[in-house]
Amino acid sequence: VQLAESGGGLAQPGGSLRLSCAASGFIFGDYSMSWARQAPGKGFEWVAAIKDDGDEIFYGDSVKGRFTISRDTAKNTVHLEMNHLRPEDTAVYSCNVDQFWSQGTQVTVSS
Repeated sequence: VQLAESGGGLAQPGGSLRLSCAASGFIFGDYSMSWARQAPGKGFEWVAAIKDDGDEIFYGDSVKGRFTISRDTAKNTVHLEMNHLRPEDTAVYSCNVDQFWSQGTQVTVSS
């Protein structure tokens, strides 16, 4: 299993970023996918999850209404659209399938 992220970086408060996670090594359409994050000095936090068929989606309370998870089965990719970013969204973001994790990408929200 391989999970390759792209799209992290620096954004201003109120801005947007889009993370992508390209998956390989398994049947993408058979698995739920999720995103999680960890900020410096803070615990692990689930951000969003999407079921294998895309029909059920879950968000952490801190990102509801601001973040959108989606999946593109044709491209074996899961996305996380992050809008109205806040400084407290600063963290390393990772995508997940089953017991596998991506390397993580830094998202920094600062003016």
